[in-house]
Amino acid sequence: TSYLYTFRQVYTVGYATSLITLLTAIVVFAGFRKFRCTRNYIHINLFSSFVLRASAVFIKDAVLFADETLDHCSMSTAACKSAVAFFQFSILANYFWLLVEGMYLQTLLALTFVSQRKYFWWYILIGWGLPSMVLILWVLTRFFYDDRGCWDDNDNVGIWWIIKGPITASLLVNIVIFINVIRILVQKLKSSAMAGNSDTGHFMRLAKSTLFLIPLFGMHYTVFAFLPENTGVAARLYIELGLGSFQVYNCFNK
Repeated sequence: TSYLYTFRQVYTVGYATSLITLLTAIVVFAGFRKFRCTRNYIHINLFSSFVLRASAVFIKDAVLFADETLDHCSMSTAACKSAVAFFQFSILANYFWLLVEGMYLQTLLALTFVSQRKYFWWYILIGWGLPSMVLILWVLTRFFYDDRGCWDDNDNVGIWWIIKGPITASLLVNIVIFINVIRILVQKLKSSAMAGNSDTGHFMRLAKSTLFLIPLFGMHYTVFAFLPENTGVAARLYIELGLGSFQVYNCFNK
């Protein structure tokens, strides 16, 4: 209990720090005309999903642990179920917007002369539409087949994979995308070096940024993607809540 209380303080500080930096970044991107482009619109949506995720953590903790004298495992109220559902939606939206960032980067490199604006609404559909559909399916399934507690357990593996499956799929697709992005960057770097073009420095900067984005985009979560939920609980908490809470702050600094 003492360990979890201390750990909760750590990720609370992390999410609070990330929330402040995210809101600052959104204001900067939205407030200056020169930052208004498809790339930054995608960044704004990604940052918004991180804002939802941080807010959802605070809301869920406030609802489930409002009264320390109660056993939250035995609670079963509409408020706590709504808080958990919102939390799951924020996580889904976060991972799908990370996927959109990877898709956009690949499209930007592979299709240099294609306007990215026409793809933007498809990105919106993927980033917000797909998580909404998955969440609706999960909520209905839990309501009709496993309406126990606050829906914050994952004892029913089949129902839990309604959430975990799309997240794992998005991670795997992002891995494939980043391998392809690195392959394209290496080809462009070789071509620029052989031709003696001045674009080499530009591609080097893009390559460094891409390699930085790999851990940021959740590649380290694949360690636990296919393992049972009770495997490595302490390490899972440290990575998903400890490191994850400060993840966005690092992104803002970059």
